Amino acid sequence: MFDALIEFVRKWYDTAQPIPLHAPTFTALDKEFVLDAIDSTFVSSVGRYVDRFEERLADYTGAKRAVAIVNGTAALQVALRLLGVETGDEVITQPLTFVATANAIAHQGAQPVFVDVDQDTMGLSPHALQSWLQANAEIKDNIPYNRHAGHRIAAIVPMHTFGHPCRIKEIMEISQQWSIPVVEDAAEALGSWTGRKHCGTLAHAGVLSFNGNKTITCGGGGAILTNNKNLADRAKHLTTTAKVPHPWEFEHDEVGYNYRMPNLNAALACAQMERLDAILKEKRALAHAYQDFFQDQSWANFCKEPEGSRSNYWLCAVAMKNETLRDKFLQTTNKAGIMTRPAWKLMNELPMYCNCQSGLLKNAKLLRQHIVNLPSGVRSNG
Repeated sequence: MFDALIEFVRKWYDTAQPIPLHAPTFTALDKEFVLDAIDSTFVSSVGRYVDRFEERLADYTGAKRAVAIVNGTAALQVALRLLGVETGDEVITQPLTFVATANAIAHQGAQPVFVDVDQDTMGLSPHALQSWLQANAEIKDNIPYNRHAGHRIAAIVPMHTFGHPCRIKEIMEISQQWSIPVVEDAAEALGSWTGRKHCGTLAHAGVLSFNGNKTITCGGGGAILTNNKNLADRAKHLTTTAKVPHPWEFEHDEVGYNYRMPNLNAALACAQMERLDAILKEKRALAHAYQDFFQDQSWANFCKEPEGSRSNYWLCAVAMKNETLRDKFLQTTNKAGIMTRPAWKLMNELPMYCNCQSGLLKNAKLLRQHIVNLPSGVRSNG
């Protein structure tokens, strides 16, 4: 049943070797920039490539400011702190996400609350969010609280799953009604757009990731996007050990983090940015080829970008007819050297988050049972 898909993938990548899910590709320009950073001796968190990368990111996404961070998880934790999330607070997010989303909330001392996703976007559902708030939240002295647990509801963190934009505009309308700030987890969404707005720029803050398997990579790396100058300045300060500028003294005015992106990583990121448009074009061509292929298949449906948005198709996905078929597909393709994987285990099913409050998670459970990711990397170093 799956032989045609295996043949299609091998023909697309033109190789008999094992095909990974999303491997990075590098060119001579990547090496040139990295060697230049080495030759400069500025390989840590001070160097011209850090500033250059932040400027390129802001220009590309349309954010007023971008702050380069050591990884996406750290970026999300800092963004939550910037928006006032404290120990003992609750943060609403989705159960269908990579564990870093929930971990960043926990790192900030807060408790995640899991609310269902939409089937088409696979991201946080505005309807489910509003329903949960109406059933569980109340406003006291202009501050939203969980009326059952008594905890402050300090933030909402929707995630753009596999690069598909969620309904962030509707989520922002709900956040305004309830006076709850929003951080967009756009870790997977560089190059994804909602209308004319880049993902990560529609909320109070957004975060990106440049891990080794992302659309572009610098090994590790992340960024905070914001249109608020004060928020960006404070992000830089906090992530540089809260060091007060001085020619020689080590003066720190609060507890900070050593979270700034090293110049060495930023050099690689700058080189990768030069190829971003070409990478996105090839990934989109692959997505369209998958879409055409699955039009003639009865055992799975290709997951298309949501209406009114443009996805980067970071990871192409299909919805299998049932869980048994999904597991057979995973076994067959991986045995054939074609790396496929299921969606993440739901966060509320992990031991450290199993006691967190959750809404009805019908869609998230269904997607977890049916979704499979397909090889989605670019084919060449060109």
